[in-house]
Amino acid sequence: MEGSTPKKNKLFTGEGEGKVNWKKRKAEKLEQKKRLKEAKLIQQLEKSNKAKEEALKQQQSQEDEEKAKGRLYTVSVALPGSVLDNAQSPELRTYLAGQIARACAVFCVDEVVVFDEQGEDTKATIEGEFKGVGKKGQACVQLARILQFLECPQYLRKVFFPKHHDLQFAGLLNPLDSPHHMRIDEEAKFREGVVLDRPCKAGKGSFVNCGMRKEVQIDKQLQSGLRVTVQLNKNQNTESRVYKGVVVAPHVPRTEGGLYWGYSVRLASCLSAVMTECPFKDGYDLTIGTSEKGSDTDDATLPSFRHLLVVFGGLQGLEASVDTDPNLDVTDPSVLFDLYLNTCPGQGSRTIRTEALGKISSRLTSSQQLGQEVMFLGLLIKHTLKLDTILDQFVIWLSMNAFP
Repeated sequence: MEGSTPKKNKLFTGEGEGKVNWKKRKAEKLEQKKRLKEAKLIQQLEKSNKAKEEALKQQQSQEDEEKAKGRLYTVSVALPGSVLDNAQSPELRTYLAGQIARACAVFCVDEVVVFDEQGEDTKATIEGEFKGVGKKGQACVQLARILQFLECPQYLRKVFFPKHHDLQFAGLLNPLDSPHHMRIDEEAKFREGVVLDRPCKAGKGSFVNCGMRKEVQIDKQLQSGLRVTVQLNKNQNTESRVYKGVVVAPHVPRTEGGLYWGYSVRLASCLSAVMTECPFKDGYDLTIGTSEKGSDTDDATLPSFRHLLVVFGGLQGLEASVDTDPNLDVTDPSVLFDLYLNTCPGQGSRTIRTEALGKISSRLTSSQQLGQEVMFLGLLIKHTLKLDTILDQFVIWLSMNAFP
């Protein structure tokens, strides 16, 4: 109607419920939007932190599992270098050393000690080079050199072992094929390598040849030509020209990963030096001597140990090594060892050749006693003159005594 006054919109006029403060309302909306955004961010952050905590727990559990798999004990074997003197040709000497090396690798021996059973008066037998076959030859040096050669991964041998007549026939020996002897494309957490003589930026570490298609850049700057154990990073950039890794102690693959990582070779000038020059801080806590004059294995029980040492004598036994050692005032070698065992009672041969004592196996089981892990070592020893014949009396003894 023409005379009627149009109704005013209360929403725009501010009449009715009151006038609207648009600035205040806009500020409230912005504040509400801000609170929602903050709540969403907090929720995302909590979710991210929870995922990180779960990943950290999972990683920690994996590390604990790996450490639980680790092997803390060590097994050492000592034998005289004169075992090579009984071989009648350089080929047989090399083959004999190869049998010892393979036995130690197959059964996870961590240290091989080559001692001179003639005593300190003949230091030439552990210093210098082998000059010939026979008792006057420096058999200790040759045996140690062949043992080291076979333990070294193939891709590192050219660096550490130049041509040498002691190694003339070493290339014909069966490979040890230990876990640290990696193939070029084999994926592994640890690898052995040699530090390269290549310039690197300050603080960027060094380059290492680990037998892979790419070099490995480590976290420390080390002298070139040094053999190192490298732990590779889990996440590698495939587009990078090098892999990334860190240097670790040689025992880490064994203590944390439970991997057998080869053996070290040590030369000792006499029998007493085998024990006095022990590389472990607390020494060997369990020592075993083998002799035909020892106790029967049926009457012996293996106690717990951290560092075990098993000592084999030469052709004349440990008694001859004790007699020629100027540092020992004893005549009975049994007083030097915790256990002095005869692993083959009633033997049919006057002597058991030392090289036939190379087959040493580590059958280990653990049991809890006073909160500590008690470990048992089983020894499998070849007793006959033929290298292909094995007597297992010691394993039978172990199964009857070590296992409940």
